[in-house]
Amino acid sequence: MKAVIPAAGFGTRFLPFTKSVPKELIPIVDKPVIQYVVEEAAESGIDDILIIISAGKESICQHFNPQFELEQRLESSGKKQLLDELRNIGRGVRIQYVYQQELDGLGGALRYAKSFAAGEPVAVLLGDNVTAGDQPVLSELLAVFREKQASVVAVEEVPREKVYKYGVIDGVSSDNYIYKLNGLVEKPAVEQAPSNLVVASRYVFTPEIFEELDRTPRGKNNEIQVTDAMRSLLKRQEMYAVKIKGRRFDAGDKLSFLLTTLEFALKRPEYREPLVDFFRKHS
Repeated sequence: MKAVIPAAGFGTRFLPFTKSVPKELIPIVDKPVIQYVVEEAAESGIDDILIIISAGKESICQHFNPQFELEQRLESSGKKQLLDELRNIGRGVRIQYVYQQELDGLGGALRYAKSFAAGEPVAVLLGDNVTAGDQPVLSELLAVFREKQASVVAVEEVPREKVYKYGVIDGVSSDNYIYKLNGLVEKPAVEQAPSNLVVASRYVFTPEIFEELDRTPRGKNNEIQVTDAMRSLLKRQEMYAVKIKGRRFDAGDKLSFLLTTLEFALKRPEYREPLVDFFRKHS
């Protein structure tokens, strides 16, 4: 299995910071968002990754490339722990890059992965969303993909009044975990949403998704919507959704980013007590 990480967007929700720094490199504590995403793919058994970038995002490539001078400096100064952390960035995976020439939606980005997929199934992980749980969220999807031999999308429940922000599924389930899809709607009005189960930034696709993307016209926001391609593919193949057991964090949203940083910091023993003390004093 190969994985694709779209990371070409402007990150306008984080301007002015993202004027010069890719949103995927925003740190959660001390590790950039996209490193968490790559590690999720690796922990799910994937070792071949394509990151889709745009002009000005070369620093993503630099983050995953070795920096021998820095490594030598850390080694000579005896900072072994930092050296090990640096050398572990991207370890165990091969990362390739491709430039998205026109920013025209997630569907437009995935078109650039067609030759990389080379007629094989492919996993897709959005580069500005991180997940946490007892097992990697992507591994939940891969298990269902192997069982069903069909495309799978991660979903989560949101308050019904927020469904207009997401792709929403229409499906049936016998266990409230795996849903067989009947349809999908991209950012519906609240009263038109078929459920409150929304797409949660992780997918596993059969190779036929690229045929559908090639013939998908522009939709919402004049962009090529992957939801539209999925709806078309659903006419030809079964498709499933997995209500994830882990949690998803949207680091591309300011409030969500702040809450995510706090949650991840509270899991670190060296930060937990000082943070708890701070909030006790200021509550």
